Amino acid sequence: MQTPLAKNVALAIAAATLAGCASVPTPTPGDPLERFNRGVFKFNDTVDTYALKPVAKGYQRVLPQPVRNSVTNFFSNIGDVYIAANELVQLKIADGVGDIMRVAINTVFGVGGLFDVATLARLPKHTSDFGITLGHYGVPPGPYLVLPIWGPSNVRDGVALVADYYGNPLTWVQPSSVSWGLYGLKLIDTRANLLATTDMLDAAAIDKYSFVRNAYQQRRQFLITGDSGAAPTYDVPPPNYDDGTSGGAAQAPAAPLPADGAGQHGGDK
Repeated sequence: MQTPLAKNVALAIAAATLAGCASVPTPTPGDPLERFNRGVFKFNDTVDTYALKPVAKGYQRVLPQPVRNSVTNFFSNIGDVYIAANELVQLKIADGVGDIMRVAINTVFGVGGLFDVATLARLPKHTSDFGITLGHYGVPPGPYLVLPIWGPSNVRDGVALVADYYGNPLTWVQPSSVSWGLYGLKLIDTRANLLATTDMLDAAAIDKYSFVRNAYQQRRQFLITGDSGAAPTYDVPPPNYDDGTSGGAAQAPAAPLPADGAGQHGGDK
């Protein structure tokens, strides 16, 4: 039986989806699910505006930068375990061994991962997940897909989230209440780290949906192709697909983002 909360969330997503459908008469080529995606995107943006962003700002005000850095390093060190496993499956042996060394060094000399000693030792950090592993072996991404709360994805990466969840060491923590508490802290810490980037996007006169879609797709492709592909720069604003709330095409250029993109899928999420 559904709880009232679950019903309310489902109704909110449905309402946002219908609003998105009504505002996009013709989906963009290459984005067949755009009507649905825009509805979920609006829902996610509302949740972020009234819940995640205020909590992240409070987290940023309460905790000093060194403490927040240690929290980020702690979760990054845990994530390196799963990243190394995926790289070994992809037969990127040098990268996988390097990430295992990162975990060992940061755990022993970085006080359980609170300090990133491995980067000081010039061991580079990598990004990988099961979606990237599937892409490495030729599984196509499928249509772009916006997931409730989680955000940008595609069909391949959405399916891979199941493996990402069970492969994440945070999932192994018992009792489950502690595991979910750690996931919650990681979510807040990640959102706090993205405050500056999202503030720049909010200030730019662009269609955020299309920008996030293009940035996500470029970044995922780069993470799969690696050195054989061009790193995305995101310094050219995407075309504006008017959602019915703005008067015309965007005029201001998008703020440049670093080549590794903002946020993660899953992995980066």
